[in-house]
Amino acid sequence: MDSAGHNDGVTAPASAKPPKTSRARMTGRERREQLIGVGRKHFADKGFEGTTIEEIAASAGVSKPVVYEHFGGKEGLYAVVVDREIESLLSAVQGALTSEGTSREIIERAALALLGYVETSTDGFRILVRDSPTGQATGSFASLMSDIASQVEHILAAEFKSHKLDPKAAPMYAQMLVGMIALTGQWWLDSRKFKKHEVAAHVVNLAWNGLTGLEPKPTLTASPS
Repeated sequence: MDSAGHNDGVTAPASAKPPKTSRARMTGRERREQLIGVGRKHFADKGFEGTTIEEIAASAGVSKPVVYEHFGGKEGLYAVVVDREIESLLSAVQGALTSEGTSREIIERAALALLGYVETSTDGFRILVRDSPTGQATGSFASLMSDIASQVEHILAAEFKSHKLDPKAAPMYAQMLVGMIALTGQWWLDSRKFKKHEVAAHVVNLAWNGLTGLEPKPTLTASPS
């Protein structure tokens, strides 16, 4: 409209709505999952002792009370992270140990399963092989390996019987076998000079060809002191 009060044909624009700048609020479940992911990364990079609630909260973009609300503290968050990693690794190895095949094939699959976990869940494996916090029973890597070893016993016991060896020694050999694979996995965690299937092949080569040459009653060549 001009100074005389006539409309000049230009329509005044309607007031534009302000752009939305705030993100959708997370649900309680989504926030919990976010905190678990953030905590997992921090625990893998810095360990339990080196990680603080302040760092976790800052990385997640929340206040410390939010972390306490979901987990009760750093120990609670750590326990959840570790429990998930144990379940993931144990499920993979158990699946291999309960599959069909010869004893050697089953051991090969179990070695590949553990190394596969190291490869695809590197952060999780770093968390598991570190010491658990004081007073925290959950997440003992040694305990986890013992659980796996107990499932290997029946495989070795059958092999011992077929080679006329004492099956009562199978539990001890199961610990040796699983320990060898686990320690090799820890070495391979940072030394990736070999591919996963190559590492598994070498581990099984030592374990299996060693098993085929076992003595019925092994003795030490040197006299015990």
